[in-house]
This record gives sequence, C-alpha cells and structure tokens, in this order.
Amino acid sequence: MEKKIAETMRLDKFLKTSRLLKRRSVANEACRADKVDVNGRPAKPACSVKIGDIISLTLGGVKQNFKILLLKPAFKKDDASTMYAQI
Repeated sequence: MEKKIAETMRLDKFLKTSRLLKRRSVANEACRADKVDVNGRPAKPACSVKIGDIISLTLGGVKQNFKILLLKPAFKKDDASTMYAQI
C-alpha cells in the first residue's frame, strides 16, 4: 500500500521528514528564533508549506535556500533528499 502524497504539510514536520533538521523540536526552536523563512517571510512551526515554496534556513550564520519538490508524511532516510532541491 503506497502512502498518500500530501498537498500541504506543517513546516516543522517538513523540516524533520526531509532531514533538513534532525528533530521536530529542533525545527520548532529554529522557527521561534526566526531562523526559518518561507517565501521570504518569517515562519512559525505550524505554517503550512506546499510544493514550490522556498524555505530559507539560517544555521551557524549560513543561509541556505531550498525549494520544496515533494510532500510525503514519511520517507526513508536515503530518499528524504528527494523532497527538496537546494537553490
């Protein structure tokens, strides 16, 4: 049975599922510390993201941008990087 592809997902869950951040609690802390933007705007952990959105993640003084390519509630570790593209 194949898992359903979601249309939207919470930002903190996307960051954890895509393995951009290790844990959902770390994703929540990063959002609360204004280290995560979605489409150029500061985002809260419960912000809904969709395919095509641009996430800017600032950690250790380095800002990285990612475009969401796929939303799925769960991914194997090796396949998680297919959920986004670094831009």
